[in-house]
Amino acid sequence: MGVNELSAVLWRERELLELLTFKLEEEQLLLTAGRSRWIDHASREVEQVLQRLRAVGLERSMESAAVASEWGTPSDAPLREIVAAAPAGPWGDILAAHLGAMLELTTQIAGLRDENERFLRAAARATQETLAGSVGDTATYDGRGAAGPALAGARIFDGNL
Repeated sequence: MGVNELSAVLWRERELLELLTFKLEEEQLLLTAGRSRWIDHASREVEQVLQRLRAVGLERSMESAAVASEWGTPSDAPLREIVAAAPAGPWGDILAAHLGAMLELTTQIAGLRDENERFLRAAARATQETLAGSVGDTATYDGRGAAGPALAGARIFDGNL
């Protein structure tokens, strides 16, 4: 365990964040094109990338803890503190570049997520309005069990019948 391993894990995490960005943009394209048939597939792919990110996040935590204690910071120190504690040499710059790229990607991801959520809410609302407008007068059942026309006005139900 060491800074090399931490850098390799950060690269994998960055690649997964880029893949997540792509998958969210893909989902957004489907939403804007009205291709609701494929939304489930796109959402499933987003969830798969998120699962892989969680696994890499745990790996990063372990590698970060090792490097943090090696560089004299608490083992639960965030990456920003580890970068600040880096000894002279290239590792501080390398880890800072990872941190900057990951922050930029997470900002893009948050924006895409919020925009996709708005599209999904609008699509759900449009579907509800369409369904509500397509339902005409509904028939009711009469005393013989036959379907009759919808009754307007109030109805009294008598339990003594």
